[in-house]
Amino acid sequence: MNMSYPVTLKHYQGGQVGVFFADVPEAITAGTNEAEALDLAQDALTVALSSYLDEGRQLPLPSKAKRGQPMVILPPRVAFKLAIHEAMCEQDVTQAQLGELLRIDGRQVRRILDLDHESKLSQLEAALAALGLRASVSVTKVSPIATSMTT
Repeated sequence: MNMSYPVTLKHYQGGQVGVFFADVPEAITAGTNEAEALDLAQDALTVALSSYLDEGRQLPLPSKAKRGQPMVILPPRVAFKLAIHEAMCEQDVTQAQLGELLRIDGRQVRRILDLDHESKLSQLEAALAALGLRASVSVTKVSPIATSMTT
C-alpha cells in the first residue's frame, strides 16, 4: 500500500500557503511558507486518516502525482498501522480476531491501531504477518524542502 499522497498548494496574499489533499479532503492545513505548510501537512494527513480508522472506514487510496506535484509521505509507523487497519477492513477481521491470531488482549490490539501510540516495530510486523502482509521500507533522496517534512 502506497502511503504517499499528492498535495495541491495554494498561495495566498500575505505569503500564507494552503495545502489540500484531493484524495483526503478532510486534510487541510496552511503555513507561513511552503516548507512550513508541507511540514504541517503530514500531521493534517495523519489526523484525517485517523478518523477513517476510528470510524472503521477503508482508507482513500492516493492518486498518482502529476509531474512536479509535491507529495506528503506518512511516517513509517503510521503507514504500518494504517496498512494493518486496511487489511483488517479488506479481510473482515475484527480487533478480537486479530488479538486471537497474535495471542494478545484487546487493549494491546487497540494500541497497535492507535496512531498516537508508539508501538514496537516487532508488534506491527507481527500484526501485518498475521494478516498475510509484510512491510518493506524504501529510502529515497529528497529535495531540501521535503527534508523539513521528516523532522
